[in-house]
Parts: sequence; structure tokens; C-alpha cells
Amino acid sequence: MSKFRNAYEFIGQAENFIAGCLFVIIVCIIFVAGFGRSIGYPIRWAMDASTFLFAWAVFFSADVTMRKDRHVNVEILFNRFPKRIQSYLTLFNYIIIIVFLLFLIIYGIKLCFITRFRAFQGIPGFSYTWVTLSIPVGCASLLLTILLKIEHLIKSENIPILKIK
Repeated sequence: MSKFRNAYEFIGQAENFIAGCLFVIIVCIIFVAGFGRSIGYPIRWAMDASTFLFAWAVFFSADVTMRKDRHVNVEILFNRFPKRIQSYLTLFNYIIIIVFLLFLIIYGIKLCFITRFRAFQGIPGFSYTWVTLSIPVGCASLLLTILLKIEHLIKSENIPILKIK
């Protein structure tokens, strides 16, 4: 299991690095494209490239944020419950997230198939499928993170109904 955990941690670090790099590249592309447009030399592929990079950066960032438990949450009511109820509510929340991610994975794969012949206007020959592929890949990564969080929750909180040995 430690090899799996090491691989998981390495992937998390890679996602963090790649997401940061993608955001920097997006900012540079948009800045250069804006400057080029202002001096009369627009870059036609800038918006399409930024869209492609942004789609991937969003899903990498979402997984990094989920791994670190940094998503926005409202705890004003949640913290008033006993610890055991908080554990069950967290588990219930994770189950809702799993259902949503499975939905996105299934329909993201279908969307990849549908968009396989669509190309970007500014980047001829570059299939839009590369953008839509970020949905099932990113959601699969998030799903793995959620499943590991559920395993950790069940082990650490001693939830009796679902105890994993």
C-alpha cells in the first residue's frame, strides 16, 4: 500500500506543479495576445490555447485543493453537531460528491466522443477532444482522492457500520 501512497503523493505534487505552470502560461499568453492586439498584431490562437490550458488547470487545481481540504465550506452549523454526526455528515457529503463525479466521468467520456471531429478555429487540426478529455481525467483523479478520504475517515473515526480492516 505504501507504493500506492507514494505514487499518489507524487501525482499530487505533479498536479500542483503543472497547475501552477499552466496558470502562469495562460497569463503570459493572454498578456502577449492583448499587447499584440493593441499594436495591430493579434494572435489568433491565443484564446483557444488559453481555453485548452485553463480546462486542464482547473481540474488539476480542484484535485490539489481537495487533497489539502481547502475547498470552501460553511462550518457554522456543522461544528455544532457532535463529532460522530460530523463524521456521518462528511461521509454523506463524500457520497454525493462520488455520484456527481461518476456522472461527470460518464458524460465527459461521451462528450469526448462527440467532440472528436471539432477543431479549434485558431488552431486548425487540434481536436477539441483534448479540452473535453480534462473532464473525465480530472474527475477520475478527484474520485480517487475522495475514495482515499473516505477510507481515512472510516479508519480514523471508527464508523461501526462501514469499518474497514
